Amino acid sequence: MSEFPYVKIQEEDFDLTSEVAALRKGHKDIGAVVSFVGTVRDINEGDEVSILELEHYPEMTEKALEKIRLEAHQRWELESSLIIHRIGKMYPTDQIVLVAVSSRHRENAFYASHFIMDYLKTNAPFWKKETFPDGEERWVDARVTDKEAEKRWMK
Repeated sequence: MSEFPYVKIQEEDFDLTSEVAALRKGHKDIGAVVSFVGTVRDINEGDEVSILELEHYPEMTEKALEKIRLEAHQRWELESSLIIHRIGKMYPTDQIVLVAVSSRHRENAFYASHFIMDYLKTNAPFWKKETFPDGEERWVDARVTDKEAEKRWMK
């Protein structure tokens, strides 16, 4: 298997173009690449958010993300996939997550990327804390709509 890191958890930002280029490198059989970039919103549940901070337990988080990435490969015919999730302090409009999936055909890549994101929103072991302009803080739970979206993938 390639040296390419398929799961990355990092504080620093990422560059979509270079990450997708690395994912595609050496794969002449790819007909589709689907990528999703999630960004930090400035409003959540009607409240203005000035900082989003993510914490995690490294060994647990990396294993959980790799498990879901490999499950996507079992469900769909994929050539490669990548998950980058940022941790630490981020601000509105900052990139927070990248899911990129490649396959011979677009449908597999679309389904797999959607599956991975639904899992990340509900089950990835990250702890999210929002800070408001007045300095008040709140821990964030998965939304009911995210839990509903996850149900579509249950076997």
